[in-house]
This record gives sequence, C-alpha cells and structure tokens, in this order.
Amino acid sequence: MNKGLMSGKWFRAAALSAIVSVALAGCASGQNSGNAPKETGTGAAGSASQSEGTKKNVTLKIFQSKVEINEALNKLKDEYEATHPGVKLEVDSSLSDSYATSIKAKFAAGEMPDIFSIGGDRDLNLWADNIEDLSDQPWVNDMLDMTKPGITKDGNIYGLPLTVEGVGFLYNKDLFAKAGITEVPTTLTGLKDAVAKLKAAGISAFVTPYGSSYNPGVFAANNPFAKQADPDKFMSELNDGTAKISDNQTFKDWMNQVDLEIKNAESNPLTVDYNTQVTNFANQKGAITTGCNCSQPLIDAVNPDLNLGVMPMPINDDAKLNDNIFVSVPSYWVISKNSPVKEEAKEFLNWLVTSETGRKYITEEFKLIPAFKTFEAKPGVIGDLGDSVQEYVKAGKVLPNEVNKYPAESMPFEFGATLQKYAAGKLTTHEQVLAEFQSSWDKLKSKK
Repeated sequence: MNKGLMSGKWFRAAALSAIVSVALAGCASGQNSGNAPKETGTGAAGSASQSEGTKKNVTLKIFQSKVEINEALNKLKDEYEATHPGVKLEVDSSLSDSYATSIKAKFAAGEMPDIFSIGGDRDLNLWADNIEDLSDQPWVNDMLDMTKPGITKDGNIYGLPLTVEGVGFLYNKDLFAKAGITEVPTTLTGLKDAVAKLKAAGISAFVTPYGSSYNPGVFAANNPFAKQADPDKFMSELNDGTAKISDNQTFKDWMNQVDLEIKNAESNPLTVDYNTQVTNFANQKGAITTGCNCSQPLIDAVNPDLNLGVMPMPINDDAKLNDNIFVSVPSYWVISKNSPVKEEAKEFLNWLVTSETGRKYITEEFKLIPAFKTFEAKPGVIGDLGDSVQEYVKAGKVLPNEVNKYPAESMPFEFGATLQKYAAGKLTTHEQVLAEFQSSWDKLKSKK
C-alpha cells in the first residue's frame, strides 16, 4: 500500500473534519422560537457607522449556511479585499441543521450580520420586515425564473439565489460497474436489485446518515411530499385535517425505501453524521448515499478521484414518478435592513454574480450551479455531481424541494428525529413512524 497516498488521504480527511468542527463550534446556542422579532438599534454590530459617501475601512459581516464553501469563500474574501480598498469581509459559516438557531441568537443579541442566508417561502415571511428590498438590483432580471417565487413578497425580490441544488442518491459509478449495474434504478424493485448486486460483489450499498436529524428530515422526508400529485394541495389538506400522512399511500411506499437504506447500511446509521457520511462515502465504504451536489468540494477534499453521479430515490415501481431528482434554491443571501453598510453589501452581491472573478468562484471554487441566465458552469468545472444535476434539469426530470413550505421550520427536524427513533428500534412499525409524522404536523401547523 502506498504510504504517501494514505498520508494524503489522512490529511484531507483531517482537514475536512476540522472544517466541519470549526463550523459546529461557531454555532450559537439557543432555542428555535420560530419567530423573528422586530429589529431595533443601529443594525449589524461592529460594522462601520459613518454617513453615506464617507465610509472608510468598513467591515462587511457575512453569515451563511453552506459550510461546504467556507474555505473557498475565505479565498474570495482575500481577492475582494485586494480590489476593494477599505472594505473588509468577515465570513462565518454554520452547518444547516444549526443555522436557523444561530441566526436568531445573533438577532436576539443585536449582533446581526450585514449579509446572511435564509430559505425561501416560510423563511421569507419570517424575515421580510428585517431585510432589504433588492428589487432594483441589476442582477434581478437575470435570475432563473424558478428561483423567484420563493423570495418574492408583494411583488418585491428580497434575496439573491446563491445556487440551484439537486438532491437525490449520490452514487459511485465505479462501484456500480464493479457490481454489474449498467443502469441507474428508477423503481424500487430496480433499487432492490442493485442492492443485491452490490452485496454479491462484496460492496456495502448505503452510507445512511442518521447521526443528525438534518439529512433524514430535510432530504429523505421530502421524497414523499414532493411525489404527491399536488404537493401544495396535500399540505393544505394536512392543515385543514382532510388528509393524513398516516393514510397516504405515497408515504406508505416510501417507508419501504427507508427500510432498504437502514438494513443495507455500511455502518450503524445513528453514528453517521455529515462529516462521517462524506468521509465514508469518499472512501468508498458504501456505493450510495442521500445528499446533494453541494457536497462535491468536501468529497473531493477526501478523495478527488471518484467517478460519481446523482440518481433518483425510487419509492415504488412507478418509473415515471420516480425518474426525477429534487431541485431547488437551498438558500438566498439577503441584506439586513438596518445594516449601516447596506450599499457595500449590495455592491458585494452585485460583484459576486456579475464580475468574471465572482462568477468563477461560484462555479470553479464553490462548485455551485449558477441560479442566473447569463452564466452557467462548464461541464467538468463543478464536478460530477453538479454535472449530473444539470443533466436532470435540462431533461426536465426534476421535482421541487418542499421543505420551506412546511408550517414550521422545526418540522423537518422532528421528521428526522422520528426516523432516528425508527433506526434505533424505538419505533418498530411503518404505522408508528407515519403516525408520529402526523402528530408532528398537527402540533406545528398552528405556527404557520
């Protein structure tokens, strides 16, 4: 075995662990209240407060929820500061599953960043009174049409879509080939056959990440919501009591896929947090894992030589229904309404998506799929996962991510906690899982 290669892999894995650990350590603690109070005071703490036109040596504070781009974002920081004298960027990143609590803690403490990230729909309603209307910004007309509804309120645009992301099963093409799998499965029967072939070849099928409630609650549980005939109508009926998750056939079908992932996991799902998921998948301990193309930089940090793709997450044998992945805007960057450096914040966002350097960072360094009409990622630039997502988008084989339409932002984490209990054996039947999902919905729907 090549000792130098192993040392390199160890270093990359250690670096990944450090990145994620720093993000976790930096998260503010506090209880998720589900409400954003009216902002008072002078705005972002620590930012310069000189009058317009005379600002010098300002600090622009950015707090965002994509830890995958943290290292590249700090590289961008250096380039931006070098070409914008007097402006300093202060970048802070937090894992998605703790971000909402962290940003509310900053709000409560009067330490709001100048730029921060929010989801669309429900998050926009929560923060609309405290963020700047960006409708007049030059990049608004360039936004992809699908990115606008989630950040539009009363006809106004309130945020910049950082990227379009695809969620599905990430899979290792070389391990599939080794097992004799020639086509990605688009039915549950096909997925079971693929799992059997992997097992026969001595390959573990799944890296199943239930160590945090985020992945099962946000990514996995979206599957049966998005595959409803009319997701908005279904959720409306859940709210008025005319539909129940526990009675819904799509959810019943989905539980069979959940079983397949848990029973064929390469290790105990409850021990696999995001860091472990990325590391184990990159080290080829399992051929399939639930995730999004956003994980490409962290996977590359451990093993840059993998041949990867994104594939559907089939829940039954309806190939037309299942031959889709889930595509949405995971987060929008917004500007605090009371920030004393709003103009500098607007200038930065404009530079990010209109300048050659900013666009290069989005595609080549962040490895993100652009959310704008006038530039796109060239094949190979954003990695295998991004290329795969773009193929599904171009083919029209996409369904939405419905998570930001749930009545409360804590809802997916309750779903995730329920799935964790199922994996731990504390819940033993499909009926118990779906009944608890229904109970969570009934409990939280009043917070809509």
